[in-house]
Amino acid sequence: MRQKSPFVSTFSIVAFDPDTNELGIAVQSKFLGVGAVVPWAKAGVGAVATQSFANTRFGPDGLTLLEQGLSPQEVVEKLIENDDARDLRQFAIIDASGNSAAYTGKDCYDWAGHRSGTYCSAQGNILVSEKTVETMVSVFEKTEGTLAKRLLEALDQGQAAGGDSRGKQSAALFIVQEEGGYGGYNDRKYDLRVDDHPDPIKELKRLFELHQLYFSRPNEVELLDMEGDVLSEVQKFLVTEGILDQVYGEYNEVVKDSLKTFYMQENFEERWCEDNKMDPYVNEFHNSLFKKANTLRIIVIPLKNLIY
Repeated sequence: MRQKSPFVSTFSIVAFDPDTNELGIAVQSKFLGVGAVVPWAKAGVGAVATQSFANTRFGPDGLTLLEQGLSPQEVVEKLIENDDARDLRQFAIIDASGNSAAYTGKDCYDWAGHRSGTYCSAQGNILVSEKTVETMVSVFEKTEGTLAKRLLEALDQGQAAGGDSRGKQSAALFIVQEEGGYGGYNDRKYDLRVDDHPDPIKELKRLFELHQLYFSRPNEVELLDMEGDVLSEVQKFLVTEGILDQVYGEYNEVVKDSLKTFYMQENFEERWCEDNKMDPYVNEFHNSLFKKANTLRIIVIPLKNLIY
């Protein structure tokens, strides 16, 4: 009896960054909530994307087999060995050394296929053409920056090259790294999902930028000294917000405690600095709020000026 599985007709890319040991997947589909089905990963082990007539057990089972020492190609062969629906499956695997393998069943709907590249594999089904997966591999290999940015750019350009022939609906980015999660308490560095949106990749990029703002840790080289104009503007903003009682001439404990209150209220705790420093991105954030508040002042026009 054939297993009941969703047809996750989609395109995805699995990849590894040898410099950071990050493993991840980016995916887009004309399918509701693709992020809950396709991407699976475990830090120090590997990543799996399972799609088409998707068997979600391929995710955890594939990772377990990698952990037992099997190569990605051996994992592929093991997963389809006793699978009656293998001809409709599509999935890709990459290990913690960057070795990858993929499988596209002969009955997957056209266009369907996969391409491997350096530390990556791109795959898709019901696509406009093979150009989507070819573009994803090419873009990933030549794009500089973090694994997240390279995956998002590859996904975006894959869509521009044709993408899912049925259209767009959902997208996801899933990246793991040892102690890379919130507060360093888990390995889930990015787990961003757009479940239903007319332009899911664009929305996914927006969420990624917000994640960068709220959860990235400060770069010590970029930190601002709490003095001069920076200190003055910060205090004026805090007074306006009712967090600080007055403007002081120095960065004292009262100002520091008030600023920390603002950080915590706005969920910037990952960017908080205990020394006399200010995160430039939080500084830009509160400056934009301050300017916005000033532009929203109500202007009262005398009635006589409206009579002419």
